[in-house]
Amino acid sequence: MDQPSGRSFMQVLCEKYSPENFPYRRGPGMGVHVPATPQGSPMKDRLNLPSVLVLNSCGITCAGDEKEIAAFCAHVSELDLSDNKLEDWHEVSKIVSNVPQLEFLNLSSNPLNLSVLERTCAGSFSRVRKLVLNNSKASWETVHTILQELPDLEELFLCLNDYEAVSCPSICCPSLKLLHITDNNLQDWTEIRKLGVMFPSLDTLVLANNHLNAIEEPDDSLARLFPNLRSISLHKAGLQSWEDIDKLNSFPKLEEVRLLGIPLLQPYTTEERRKLVIARLPSVSKLNGSVVTDGEREDSERFFIRYYIDVPQEEVPFRYHELVTKYGKLEPLAEVDLRPQSSAKVEVHFNDQVEEMTIRLDQTVAELKKQLKTLVQLPTSNMLLYYFDHEAPFGPEEMKYSSRALHSFGIRDGDKIFVESKTK
Repeated sequence: MDQPSGRSFMQVLCEKYSPENFPYRRGPGMGVHVPATPQGSPMKDRLNLPSVLVLNSCGITCAGDEKEIAAFCAHVSELDLSDNKLEDWHEVSKIVSNVPQLEFLNLSSNPLNLSVLERTCAGSFSRVRKLVLNNSKASWETVHTILQELPDLEELFLCLNDYEAVSCPSICCPSLKLLHITDNNLQDWTEIRKLGVMFPSLDTLVLANNHLNAIEEPDDSLARLFPNLRSISLHKAGLQSWEDIDKLNSFPKLEEVRLLGIPLLQPYTTEERRKLVIARLPSVSKLNGSVVTDGEREDSERFFIRYYIDVPQEEVPFRYHELVTKYGKLEPLAEVDLRPQSSAKVEVHFNDQVEEMTIRLDQTVAELKKQLKTLVQLPTSNMLLYYFDHEAPFGPEEMKYSSRALHSFGIRDGDKIFVESKTK
């Protein structure tokens, strides 16, 4: 049988990891191992391979000499073959079957949808624990075949595969702990629930950028579907109801949630979004990547009570009543304006005259003198100013520094400014 045209895995391996291009050396603690090779191997003393091989974007179309692969890759545990031109599962099988320690395999962005994966081929993947098939357009039939032959598979990546639905196999995969299925088009909950049936031990489910429109499932059914789910990402889901957020409480082990970019939260401020979600999810200890501390939880739950305190009873969420039981019915927080005062109404005293005027507090002493020049009929160079706080026990304070801002004196309404002439 003729070898497929194009660059082979072994050809690229020899080029990239030759001593000239990849100057790793044997030695303790280097993480490098060169296994014994068969008699007559032309590469016997040339390659020093690490246990993690990265051969992405190299134009690989086929395996090459299987004996050479077996000779040099016996110790390899991770293999990145993403963004190559592998389209025949038989060629992938030839590579993988000769890497006996392989646990991580990345086949992203290879046109593997152009061939059918047979169970005999899939059997060569049996030791793989982490498999990446992003943007490979792998069919669900291919995924099912892989799941049947990978009894120890723990992590599966199926992103960017244009899935609009999920095809559920007749058997489940109890070993899988993590599923990344982002950037597909899984909008209906009936498709997501199939993932719970397929992967009953799922710990982490990443559904970002799927525009899921609602979580339509009875609470007790959700608990049975995802009994071990600890983390879920719904980033950029299409959720528009608080009831969907409340549904997350039905996952018995859920601790971590990502909910950025969903329509439901768009009308709220950043503070409102986080606090309202935290208050609704009492068991979640990490939200959008940030740990929820005990103090933040209490603040959020108290905020939640006050947020809904004036809402009609028929519109108040059930969580409100739970929190009122916990904290009691809280009074609204007093609104305190902490912004600095921008102006003050003061009395200006000059000789025997008293004038009431409003002055800006963001101006300097020099600028105030200019403002007073017309009123007191004195040149600014001949003007002395004194500030008197009507509540302070001290006497007037000379305003001697021309560049000093008025707000630094703490001037308030009712205070007095005395103007005197230097030549008095």
